[in-house]
Amino acid sequence: MFKTALKLKWIGALIAALALATGFVALSGWQFGASESEPVVKVDKTEKPVALTKHVDIGTELLGTTADQIVTFTGEFVPGTDRLIDDRVEDGKKGVWVISEFKVDGAKQDAGIAVVRGWQPEETTPSAAPKGELKITGRLLPNEGPENEHDLRSATLPSITSAQLANIWDSVLYNGFISAHDITTAKGQAVEQPGIDMIYVGPQPQEAQINWLNVFYGIEWVLFAGFAIFLWYRMVRDDYQRDLDDIAERAAEAREAQPGQTPPAAND
Repeated sequence: MFKTALKLKWIGALIAALALATGFVALSGWQFGASESEPVVKVDKTEKPVALTKHVDIGTELLGTTADQIVTFTGEFVPGTDRLIDDRVEDGKKGVWVISEFKVDGAKQDAGIAVVRGWQPEETTPSAAPKGELKITGRLLPNEGPENEHDLRSATLPSITSAQLANIWDSVLYNGFISAHDITTAKGQAVEQPGIDMIYVGPQPQEAQINWLNVFYGIEWVLFAGFAIFLWYRMVRDDYQRDLDDIAERAAEAREAQPGQTPPAAND
């Protein structure tokens, strides 16, 4: 079959098949490369503080491109809105988060936002929120999953959900909540919160996204490349088989063309 493969037409077909297979492999590599995308928002962007009022609007859903951002804003805490969020761990110790409503300067509809003021070890009444004009820097986080069958009159809640808190506080709220990293006065002085420890919520893990459809397409292109070579092989093998059939047919014709010999007569 090797001699058959050396025919000019099959050498040309092999070159074409290899070129086609190379193109398919290149397309496969492109599909595999496109299957992995960068995180929606990179850390170097989320860690640069931006103004809350310019980053999100009231009533808009907090998407992956807007959540996890460090934001700054000014305003005042609303007295009497303190709530405890249970089952929160800080430095290996179980306790609660303390959240309060914060009216944001410049927000539409005089909206507020839920702010985690910090952590305390016991489910006791927290110290009052700082008064006066304040500046807060913290991470904007999406709502946590709401819990069913929970007494809204309780000061302790299982999760932070802006829709639930809006009903409790009877106020218009931004979607999501703020994990406060820094609370200062308008003059930049740190405020005291007796019994409450400030917390820090780091950026979410930056994982690349996998598009499995591109992966499947990449596998398909590899199969196409293999099929191009296999198709060339089948055509060469078929041509080789035809050559063998032709040789056998000519041999049979040659035998038939030879004059027949009369067998000797038997003696009486």
